[in-house]
Amino acid sequence: MIQANGPARPPIRVSCIQFAPEFGAVDANMARASDLVRAAAAAGSRLIVLPELASTGYVFESAAEAAALAEPVPDGPTTRAWAALAAELGVHIVAGIAESAGETLYNAAVIVGPEGYIGTYRKAHLWDQENVFFAKGDLGFPVFDTALGKVGVAICYDGWFPETFRQLTLGGAEIVCIPTNWVPMPDQPEGEAAMANTLHRAAAHSNGIFIACADRVGVERGQPFEGQSLIIGPKGWPLAGPASREGTETLSALVDLDAAGRKDLNRFNALLRDRRTDIYG
Repeated sequence: MIQANGPARPPIRVSCIQFAPEFGAVDANMARASDLVRAAAAAGSRLIVLPELASTGYVFESAAEAAALAEPVPDGPTTRAWAALAAELGVHIVAGIAESAGETLYNAAVIVGPEGYIGTYRKAHLWDQENVFFAKGDLGFPVFDTALGKVGVAICYDGWFPETFRQLTLGGAEIVCIPTNWVPMPDQPEGEAAMANTLHRAAAHSNGIFIACADRVGVERGQPFEGQSLIIGPKGWPLAGPASREGTETLSALVDLDAAGRKDLNRFNALLRDRRTDIYG
């Protein structure tokens, strides 16, 4: 559980960068993402989230194609470039990457900061064709103790499972960063907001945490993406967004991470204390 002890920390600015990576164009994607990160940092952001598979694009057509675009972490060129950018700008960056670990590929995200590489999260719940190219994550749900606060990471379909956010909350996460590539859901009515918006707002509310979702936009190899990135406070209300469905956009919000330690809803109810673990089985 979060301990609300010690001096209050100043709020930090968090940004989610929504853009359209081009499949396979790693150099161009990195250049575009770097420009957007620089602009967010210049506007005062200290924690910046990029989409899922931000450097490579998403719609792989073969195992060979996925293997050719995957990189080792943290020693591959993409992670090194993000770490160098974070060090130069004095920010923390969470970004999606195709990770190669020997012969095994993971849909992963890295977190880097001013001091360099901090850690890796590997997506636990794989969506659709991801099951063909990637192995299920084997690192659990780590919470990274950074200079800003305690940061959790999840990726896209992980957000459909309440256990993801409960595990991260019990691990002490104050904010969960979500690199994502949301797609329309089955039977989604025309014009309806992304189901992910509802799920992540509920998760923020029921766990008393901040959640920062950076989605991509565009259509890749026939697959449309939802956009609608957003940043949510611990009461479940949006602090920024949802963003548009189609446009490149950077959402930013001031976040008081100390608020994630205050789980009380009223004088009788507190989110974690009220759990009935004696009857959950």
